[in-house]
Amino acid sequence: MRGRIALLCTVALLAVASLTLAACGSGAPGAAGSPTAPASSSAAPSPPGGAAPGAPPSGSSSGGPGGAPGGSTARYTPTGASTLKGGSATRANATYAANGADQSAILAGSSAKLMLTDPTITKSGDSKSSDQSSFYGLNAGVLATSGAKVAISRGSVTTTGAGANGVFAYGSGSSVAVSGATIRATAQYAHGAMASGRGSVSLTNVRITTAGANSAAVATDRGGGTAVVRGGTIVTSGRDAPGLYSTGVFTVSGARITATAAEGAVIEGSNSISLADTSLTGATNGVMLYQSGSGDAQQGTAKLSISGGSLTARGEAIGTRFPSGNAFFVDNTTAVIKVKGGATIKSTGDLIAAASSGKVTFSAAGETLAGNVVTDSTSSASLTLTGATTLTGTIAKAALTLDSSSKWRLTADSTLTALSDKSGVSGGAITNIVGNGHTVTYDAGLAADKYLGGKTYSLVDGGSLVPR
Repeated sequence: MRGRIALLCTVALLAVASLTLAACGSGAPGAAGSPTAPASSSAAPSPPGGAAPGAPPSGSSSGGPGGAPGGSTARYTPTGASTLKGGSATRANATYAANGADQSAILAGSSAKLMLTDPTITKSGDSKSSDQSSFYGLNAGVLATSGAKVAISRGSVTTTGAGANGVFAYGSGSSVAVSGATIRATAQYAHGAMASGRGSVSLTNVRITTAGANSAAVATDRGGGTAVVRGGTIVTSGRDAPGLYSTGVFTVSGARITATAAEGAVIEGSNSISLADTSLTGATNGVMLYQSGSGDAQQGTAKLSISGGSLTARGEAIGTRFPSGNAFFVDNTTAVIKVKGGATIKSTGDLIAAASSGKVTFSAAGETLAGNVVTDSTSSASLTLTGATTLTGTIAKAALTLDSSSKWRLTADSTLTALSDKSGVSGGAITNIVGNGHTVTYDAGLAADKYLGGKTYSLVDGGSLVPR
């Protein structure tokens, strides 16, 4: 067993300023193999604010990626079976464990720097507050706070307790960087890698699996944070556990992400996810962009960009309160979605669905897209297709812009608000809309449609564009 010292339970102590780093901790304060007094890395953090969580979205029970409804305001002082408060330390082939409630296996604080190579880190025991574990990292396998920086190379982090996140960075300047390791979290509200309060996590060629409900593999929560994912494999199997849950800024490249009982990814509020050459699969929707009433994310524009790779929405009937099978689902927020680089987009439902006052601006360059664009009576959509993009499907109440190289192929009658397609108008015909015998209506009263002159135009392969 590489690096295990559990049989001898040899405790390594390193004194640097006011720190104690102990391997082979028992998880009980003062027990043999753990620091005599597990210390807080700082004073208890102040909540970032926001209303109490409201009705749960598909990606969470609390309006965010974890935490019970109710928005607990109680404060907890983080503790660790092994702690590093200030200074720096390097360890290789060591074992760290904690099984006490609300205690992390490793706690780093006060701008400490900790480097671990081939560690074995285990955390059991439930959090007393799933809000606190998601907001501040209480009960995590590894917790970096108060500007601490933790780097883990290879090895493993395994958690089995409720609210036991694998690795967590809380607060501005706090970070956890993991490379070539395995992270497993099996219980509810237990995410693989998480940040909040403007902390950051970086994952390079990491395998993450989560099995509990409400346990996104990579997530941020109140106060936001950043997540960088390079390569690796991510799989979630719990109910309402998307692969990615962003209340911050996510940058993902070359990864393979699968959520078997939820959305592939969720963006809440004025936050973002950027995907490059990544395979993302959701059991319900591909990506959901929404605003909850939890206060976990500031209201604003949700941003998603996809370059290359693939997005798949399987549309399985999981029983969530949201529609299923849409590549992109926008609910109660303003969203900007950009797709380019030959990405493959597959869905069993609609390509884009907007509901509950959702407003979506979608652009695609050099893409082959299939699926319908649907908005409810309170929502709107605007599509721009450039760079030889082809869309096959229907549009229900949306604005459409086509450049000279792009086409729209109808599969049923459709309704547009505005059509910006001057290069496609040739006499009494539209040359880049393939009607297949169907009718498209446009709003002749809109200033954007004045160039059409309120006329009827024929479409390629039958059908017509008519004013209303």
